[in-house]
Amino acid sequence: MRGHGLSDRDVADFSLDAHVTDLEAVVDRLGLERFALLAVFHSGPVAIAYAARCPERVSHLLLWFAYTRSSDVSLTPQVETIRALVDSDWELYTETAAHAIVGWSEGEAAHRFASFQRESVTREVFRAAIGAAREFDVAALLPQVTSPTLVLHRRQYPQLNVDVARGLASRIPDARLAVLEGASIMPWVGDMEAVFTAVDEFLSEGEEPTAPLTAAPSGLVTILFTDVEGSTALTQRLGDAKAREVLRAHERIVREALNAHGGSEVKTMGDGFMASFSSATGALECAIAMQRAFAAHNESAGEPIRVRIGLNAGEPIAEEEDLFGTAVNMAARIAAKAEGGEILASDVVRQLVAGKGFLFSDRGEVELRGFEEPVRLYEVRWRE
Repeated sequence: MRGHGLSDRDVADFSLDAHVTDLEAVVDRLGLERFALLAVFHSGPVAIAYAARCPERVSHLLLWFAYTRSSDVSLTPQVETIRALVDSDWELYTETAAHAIVGWSEGEAAHRFASFQRESVTREVFRAAIGAAREFDVAALLPQVTSPTLVLHRRQYPQLNVDVARGLASRIPDARLAVLEGASIMPWVGDMEAVFTAVDEFLSEGEEPTAPLTAAPSGLVTILFTDVEGSTALTQRLGDAKAREVLRAHERIVREALNAHGGSEVKTMGDGFMASFSSATGALECAIAMQRAFAAHNESAGEPIRVRIGLNAGEPIAEEEDLFGTAVNMAARIAAKAEGGEILASDVVRQLVAGKGFLFSDRGEVELRGFEEPVRLYEVRWRE
């Protein structure tokens, strides 16, 4: 922002209009026709004003710990005491404020942030900028924001109550709210992956799927199901927030494997995935890659992830980006028969990959719920 970093330091106007004009100048200089705009804390009012003024430019608006007016920021006795240090001891202020913002337990990270702040702005410019920010008020502009908007906030941050984020999201048409767990305003402190996931899902909406549902020329599709073993007990033991962290790791590993092996994500059920493959070989290679990735993850993870995987092949019915039919139902039932860390496949899958070097162990005929006759299953050996 103006007065900071490599921007001109010798400026006097820190008004909201001056900041918006700066943003317009940068956008014009870069020749950006349309772009996603991310605003953090004090830059929130600037981004809201710009989005209201130039809706044709802003494809997505993301507001991280943003507010509409300075009164939204909780001026607790702690905050007032810290701010009083600006005039008396600039270095002590930056160190103390950095710990309050980044997190009191984040010693080295907070120290680096304090050093960065001292290098980026002088005490005089900082005082003027904060004083001007106290005059920001864009509440009346919220209904004028027409860009798709995501409001992100962490529940335990003391200086900006989560109700501010709720109010912000409720007054911007069709805005979404993502309330995450954590106490730091810095997205890379704490559960960073939750932030990235929320942002990525928001920005990717409306795009063409990277791997559309595919089938072989014959219509034959291999269906893969994953299921996290003991997910309900996991939630009861760890609580919603910690259990969600574990499930996010499961989602990341599965999606990376699908992308690497040509799989198409059909849907996710919270603690499991359904995916399709035009190749049985690709499906088995993907399943093996998943289990090896989970095994590597579990070597260092505090909470191991044990995943069941089941595969079947057939000619399902495709309807509204989903798959239905006997082949799908059997794949789901096969996955339910697996133990955590196992891959089970039907005899159809085994025959499709004959001679491709996969190792199978015959598990015999198994009764599957909803099927009249037993089905012969095979365990796919994946460990080195």
